[in-house]
Amino acid sequence: MSTELLRERDDGETADAFSSIRELVTARETHVNAPAARIRPDAVQEALSTLRDEAGYDHLACVTAQEYENRYESVYHLRSYDDPTRELSVVVPADKEDPVSESAASVFRTADWHEREAYDLVGIEYDGHPDPRRILLPETWQGHPLSADYDKDQPQIAALSENEPIEPGSSTATGTDTMLLNIGPHHPATHGVLHLQVTLDGETVVGVEPDIGYIHRCEEQMAQSGTYRHQIMPYPDRWDWGGAGLLNEWAYARVAEDLADIEVPEYAQVIRTMSAELSRILSHMLAMGAYALDVIGDFTATFMYAIQERERVQDIVEDLTGQRLMFNYFRLGGVAWDLPEPREAFLRSIREYLDGLPRRIEEYHDLLTRNEILQLRTVDTGTLPPEVAKSYGATGPVVRGSGVEYDIRRDDPYGYYDELDWDVITEDGCDNYSRLLVRMREVEESAKIIEQCVDLLEDWPEDERTVQANVPRTIRPDDDAEIYRAVEGAKGELGIYIRSDGTDKPARFKIRGPSFSNLQTLPEMAEGESIPDLIAALGSLDTIMGEVDR
Repeated sequence: MSTELLRERDDGETADAFSSIRELVTARETHVNAPAARIRPDAVQEALSTLRDEAGYDHLACVTAQEYENRYESVYHLRSYDDPTRELSVVVPADKEDPVSESAASVFRTADWHEREAYDLVGIEYDGHPDPRRILLPETWQGHPLSADYDKDQPQIAALSENEPIEPGSSTATGTDTMLLNIGPHHPATHGVLHLQVTLDGETVVGVEPDIGYIHRCEEQMAQSGTYRHQIMPYPDRWDWGGAGLLNEWAYARVAEDLADIEVPEYAQVIRTMSAELSRILSHMLAMGAYALDVIGDFTATFMYAIQERERVQDIVEDLTGQRLMFNYFRLGGVAWDLPEPREAFLRSIREYLDGLPRRIEEYHDLLTRNEILQLRTVDTGTLPPEVAKSYGATGPVVRGSGVEYDIRRDDPYGYYDELDWDVITEDGCDNYSRLLVRMREVEESAKIIEQCVDLLEDWPEDERTVQANVPRTIRPDDDAEIYRAVEGAKGELGIYIRSDGTDKPARFKIRGPSFSNLQTLPEMAEGESIPDLIAALGSLDTIMGEVDR
């Protein structure tokens, strides 16, 4: 579609969206990625439900809370599952002395956790919220760490009462005959420092409350204290230590490059695309192996096979980046350096890996997806209907396992994806088995993408191999520019919101980790089933706590 036609389409759709909430809009703003409507704090539910039902903005990707000198603000980043390039931001100001606005949780279920985090870290309260508690910090915590007047030196006490058993009738209990079972926070089946408060009625799960925040890591604050050009890029690797670091680096690169209007050379885009898909295989292989461990207790066969597969890929990525985990290979404007020499040998090693992958994939299917015990444990368990998945903002293999064909690589293309031949993988079973199958099939699609990139790189003229654009040493975006951009991470939509203040550091840096919204779906999948089904459902989400707690 031409730029002119795209602009006409955007203008028409934006006009329709604004028209549908005309009486609620107090002002218009322009964000780099999308138009924005400012509305009254008491009109949130009406505005968002109208935009969802009448204008088709059915995906609440992220909620960003921030504080200005004269007000607080919540930014609801809306997109469409059918076309994520259709974006609209809804900006809700709140009074500086009494920061209260209406909750969106009744319209989009994913707003529940996002608004709790906004209250916890920034201090905005949401009227009508179904569970207005902190989410990352204990209830006894004093102050809000991202607020301007927060005293970081004050002593804090987390009382033992914070971990008292849930009383009958609370959010995860249904009666006096229920029993509370704690799973985690230090348990292999929780895949990290995650605590599940599970309420049982006999052997049936009647309530699940994921308790997060055990490793809140200040990633957003650290990014806000770093310079765009050099100091932020090492952090994204640390949001997902499962191997998806290059995908995370791309999330920051994309948002910063769009904000600073940096054009990436085509050659560097091909290298980025190839390395990102190698990183996706790293993540999916770990998810597959860990799932075998969760569901059928298979360590010596499937788990070790998956780790062996990861090692093959990690050897390639190590040759390219110099690192095995915290890669730090992407740079604003491109990548750190060209392919390793001898170039032919490096590309040949990738081809040799790809040549042997189909046979090994068949072995993994024999060990896992064709395993009768695993099928009994996963087929028709952990059911997540597509409309429920959408309401929670689920993305990645989680939503594609519910039959929703949403993949940012294709639907909001970046890098070299739109020049290559590959397919978006979906399964319509909506269960634990479908989510596993999506990841395994996505490994094959990643291999197709990598092979095409190798073909391109082999034939690329030597004098056109530019790995970085000419980027200014110091980047200072315009004052008060705002942008939300996302990439297709291994676990789903990995987005970043940045607000600039005219300096070389962000005024606000918000990370939209896909695992945060995906994990919120767990009660929908597990309630009414058994404890083993709960473990299978949690494993099928492939959450990583580094991007949940951030």
